[in-house]
Amino acid sequence: MLSMINSFISNSRPAIVGRPFAFLIAFLLCIIPTPIFAHQTPSTIVLLDIKPEGVAIELQLPLGELELAFGHDVSKNTKTLVERLGPQLKEYLMAHIHPMTAKDQPWLVEVNDMTVGKSEQTASGPYQEITVHLFLTPPAGVNTRKFILDYDVIMHQLVTHSALVSIRNDWEVETEQPVEIGVIRVDTKTTLIYPLEINLENGNRWTGFKSMVSLGMQHIKEGTDHLLFLLVLLLPAPLLHAKRKWTVFGGVRYSIVNLLKVVSAFTVGHSITLLAGAFNWFHLPSQPIEILIAVSILISAIHAVKPVFAGREVYVAAGFGLVHGLAFANTLTTMNLDAGEMALSILGFNIGIELMQLFVIALIVPWLIVLSRSAAYKRVRIAGALFSGIAALAWMIERILEQTNPVTIVVAKVVNYAPWIILILALCAIFTMFWKQPKADSQY
Repeated sequence: MLSMINSFISNSRPAIVGRPFAFLIAFLLCIIPTPIFAHQTPSTIVLLDIKPEGVAIELQLPLGELELAFGHDVSKNTKTLVERLGPQLKEYLMAHIHPMTAKDQPWLVEVNDMTVGKSEQTASGPYQEITVHLFLTPPAGVNTRKFILDYDVIMHQLVTHSALVSIRNDWEVETEQPVEIGVIRVDTKTTLIYPLEINLENGNRWTGFKSMVSLGMQHIKEGTDHLLFLLVLLLPAPLLHAKRKWTVFGGVRYSIVNLLKVVSAFTVGHSITLLAGAFNWFHLPSQPIEILIAVSILISAIHAVKPVFAGREVYVAAGFGLVHGLAFANTLTTMNLDAGEMALSILGFNIGIELMQLFVIALIVPWLIVLSRSAAYKRVRIAGALFSGIAALAWMIERILEQTNPVTIVVAKVVNYAPWIILILALCAIFTMFWKQPKADSQY
């Protein structure tokens, strides 16, 4: 019914914004009870990527609504839509998108590519859309962080339509998720479509750097697999080994030196591939990287039970650090930053990773060193290795099949109790300091 009304409007009036008849229809659509319609019409999604040289835009246009405004059949034969109507659609978009610093300072608009696919919004249900990528270039010397977006695609004919505008990527402010900054729609009081004023001048490079540090810390905080690899590799670090067995506590200095070597090697490894991956010097699909990370945890868990690469932990930490670094790099490559911003982002992101790693290590390692003096440490080491090995196997299966399983769900729940686990570990360590017990001659 809505489509028929809008089609009637489009065919009977060449331009409807400012026409009383059109807004009478819009008013009636607002007061008619909603059960008459199966779904609300989907909105256009406008995603902005702010860059020093310009603004990249991704438009997600619903085909049903676009057809009413564009005047061409775009809903049928969607596979050939871009081939059939690409030039006309490009011309249409450029006629209805006018970024500017002021009226006498228009920006250049370029349409880069278009693809058709399926989408879904909560209120509207599934529908087909066309995704268009544009680039807006300001006049020379003009700041890209403050401009006016004069936009009326679709809504110049379909008065019930709206465009939801969000900042997707902006290095100078923290935007881990798209942040909505405004809605462009027809003003029912004035019957006009007002341009959206965008002002992001509060951001700066220091703010962006801090946001990258925060992002790195958050990445490790949520990246259970990264931390688990490092911690399970550190489990046997305070122990000596002989004849393929873990034996006794090697001393405080020995333990600290071993711990620092492993942590430093892991840092060097992931820093190398973080740099290479972020600048697209080297790239692997995310699935094999995530599977290899699970493999690294499994191998380290086996080593924590029985030494399989004793004395070579530094090389293993560095080698698997290369794999983990590629996963870290995937976080930055999706931000489409320029070289200067990317360099600062890598530095900030890496600092955030190290800060969170050091924080977690500082919370846990001292208690491991204390416990490793006692016979009870064997149980702690085996329990930690067993949990890590099971988690690693479950993650491998999940990442190969691309489907969650009951074990990964349980692991996620257990991780939520990490603060309590650390507290119990600390209490056990303190208990062993004051409880007299025979020292074990051999841990395993």
